[in-house]
Amino acid sequence: MVGEVKHAGSAQYSHYNEKIKNLQIPSDSYIIRQMGKPLIPAQRREKIQEYLAVHQIARTADLMSLLEASEATVRRDLEWLEQKGALERTHGGAILNQRVIFEQEYQQRAQFHPDEKKRIGELAASLIEEGDIVFVNSGTTATQVLKHVRRDMRITIFTNNVNAAIELGDPGFHYYLIGGEFQSRSNSLAGRFALDNLNLVFANKLIIGVDGVSLKHGCTVPTNDEAEVVRRMVERTKGQIIVAADYSKWGAVSNFPVASIDEVDKFVTDERLDKAAVKDLAAHSIETLIAREVTVAT
Repeated sequence: MVGEVKHAGSAQYSHYNEKIKNLQIPSDSYIIRQMGKPLIPAQRREKIQEYLAVHQIARTADLMSLLEASEATVRRDLEWLEQKGALERTHGGAILNQRVIFEQEYQQRAQFHPDEKKRIGELAASLIEEGDIVFVNSGTTATQVLKHVRRDMRITIFTNNVNAAIELGDPGFHYYLIGGEFQSRSNSLAGRFALDNLNLVFANKLIIGVDGVSLKHGCTVPTNDEAEVVRRMVERTKGQIIVAADYSKWGAVSNFPVASIDEVDKFVTDERLDKAAVKDLAAHSIETLIAREVTVAT
């Protein structure tokens, strides 16, 4: 694509910046077709949304090149779009607001990013130390955490994760199901009985899997039943709160909050998490641990 842009209020023309070629926008997209015309705010904001729909994450510098606009202009557009709920601003850019409304069946969720979840589970499990009392919630990533706990450890785990209990068999460590009403879609336990039992315990560590992690909205899950259990676990934890979630959960927002971003101590995820997200988490004093794929030499 070669062309010229005339800046408002100026008689000077300039060639498109070479950086535009690296933004991976389809040549027949609205963005490319309209690049030769002066942009009004509505056009800029539409282009930002189109870019985010493709990339999920946008850096301010890339948007400045894409829109041929100043940093202040891009910042104002991002603020406007955030107020409309289209995105969430981050340090140096924005991420697409992704809504997770419905809870999928456990077996359906298990099919998404299985290798990443296994690595995340193994790394998160390695954070459990001798003598720990640990809360772990339900979900496919949390199940991987429990499956990777060393069986010779002198620890105690309290969980609402029925699926993990079935898969573990005899775990070798103290393992308590907290009781409550069985939730068939998630293979978990919830309800008043579960909450009352959690009130009898203090843990020094909590490892949770969630459906969304957002700087603005914190950690979220799709059902109120699970949210009540996890919030009670957060309240009863006198130590580290560790979130275990693959990269696709970053920027997603589900229905019910369980913890604010400032309540989280560590985020265990995979190597596909954007580097800008690591910086954003560090700004909130959250340590990001990356479960990297191990390559075997042949």
